[in-house]
Amino acid sequence: MDRELPCTTQPIEICDWSSDWAERFATKAKTIRQVLGDHALRIDHIGSTAIRGLAAKPIIDVQISVADLESLDVLAEKMAAIGYLWRPQNTDLAKRYFRERPGDERTHIHVRRAGSWQEQWSLLFRDYMRAHAEEHGPYVELKRALASRHRHDRAAYTEGKSEHLWQVIRRADRWAAASGWRPGPSDA
Repeated sequence: MDRELPCTTQPIEICDWSSDWAERFATKAKTIRQVLGDHALRIDHIGSTAIRGLAAKPIIDVQISVADLESLDVLAEKMAAIGYLWRPQNTDLAKRYFRERPGDERTHIHVRRAGSWQEQWSLLFRDYMRAHAEEHGPYVELKRALASRHRHDRAAYTEGKSEHLWQVIRRADRWAAASGWRPGPSDA
């Protein structure tokens, strides 16, 4: 399970929004829910493909919320059985990261502790962007420019979005306080 997966050399591509993304998430989430059962407290579609109308890299991001990150062996075994492999070299210690088997459809699975700041950040960003279509244009423009500039450098592409994302999350935080936002029910 600890083997290194090959790095992708596929260029970064930003695609117009597709209703297919929600369907692809639903299929993946159903399979994950079947194998994890109540171990997954939430299974949510996050990231840009979860935001209707927003252009994105055509990669489905799934967030699985768990009670704790300590029972990784069981989780990794169950996820491997359905084709998702743990990436222990992930440097973000606030989550456990899984990817598809080589050759399968690209999928990013983020396992986070339920109620953690990181889990809530992803849900707040998604819900805020869903409620504020006026935020889409500047974000898409930035993503397309970065994808053009850093076509084969995912780290530079991601870093290039950082300041913009922090500005959005500050507005989202104010919106959450004013509206009483709380995450809705789990997507699966």
